[in-house]
Amino acid sequence: MTVEYISLQPSGDKMPLIGFGCWKIDPNDGAETIYNAIKVGYRLIDSASNYKNEKAIGRGINMAIDEGIVKREDLFVTTKLWSTYHKKEHVRPALEKQLEELGLDYVDMFLVHFPLPLKHVPIEERYPPGWYQNNDEPVITLDRAPMHECWGAMEKLVEAGLTRNIGVSNFNVQLLMDMLTYANIKPSLLQVELHPYLQQEHLVNWVQSQGIAVTAYSSFGPTSFVSTGSKRAKSVEPLFENPTVKDIAAKYNRAPSQVALRWSLERNVAVVPKSLNVDRMKMNLEALNWKMDEEDVQAINQLDMGLRFNDPMVNAQKLPLFY
Repeated sequence: MTVEYISLQPSGDKMPLIGFGCWKIDPNDGAETIYNAIKVGYRLIDSASNYKNEKAIGRGINMAIDEGIVKREDLFVTTKLWSTYHKKEHVRPALEKQLEELGLDYVDMFLVHFPLPLKHVPIEERYPPGWYQNNDEPVITLDRAPMHECWGAMEKLVEAGLTRNIGVSNFNVQLLMDMLTYANIKPSLLQVELHPYLQQEHLVNWVQSQGIAVTAYSSFGPTSFVSTGSKRAKSVEPLFENPTVKDIAAKYNRAPSQVALRWSLERNVAVVPKSLNVDRMKMNLEALNWKMDEEDVQAINQLDMGLRFNDPMVNAQKLPLFY
């Protein structure tokens, strides 16, 4: 298997183009799943405190290290700062808690999960706290935690050796433009929802022009969200059933899932698919090992509907974050 990377700025670290996503992995399955993923060849593990499974993810990572399958330096581990820890005094304790959960001394990438400062919930009271600060009342409460102060605390994590790189998730161009006016360490990575139904071409092109790498999450579009009860995901044709995707898959004798991943790779956008099935884990990695003709890339480009599935406005939070 050919392992391809994106070189990150300013560190120069190499981030694998295909990683393994940890969203919706049951903690009971987490250790075995991550161990298997590393064993079949994944070297990037994409985690987050709000996925509520980092202890299990860490056990899987350390199982693979202890068995000599990989060394720690062979892995690229990403995790994310949850929104209740945006105040500058809470940023480092949050990462230290996550490192404890993961059983690691450092991570390779630490992302601000959402540009959303939620009211702080002390770690000792509830961890991870989720979207709401009161278990009995599903109300979003914002905190006075400006991003420039949060980012300054993120930069100190790099200086302390707790993370090698810092970046953001779910940010738009306007937020990034503002950040670049004050960042001493500019974000190395932007992670956003990207798939043929939500291509965000202008965002991707501008971010990459600034030397910031891009990672796509939810590369399979509505597929990832049907199980969450998303009405929007259920109302649209599954990506793998789309005639254009199916025709291109048949042309290359590939699975539709591989076509979806390859389309992102052709844009130099990293992907973090997930599967509990070892054979599908291997199949997703195979997206590295073939090329798609430009005419097929252009055909998939015509599928863009601006259709966002990870949208807190249509989900339970009723928060117009992307509007």
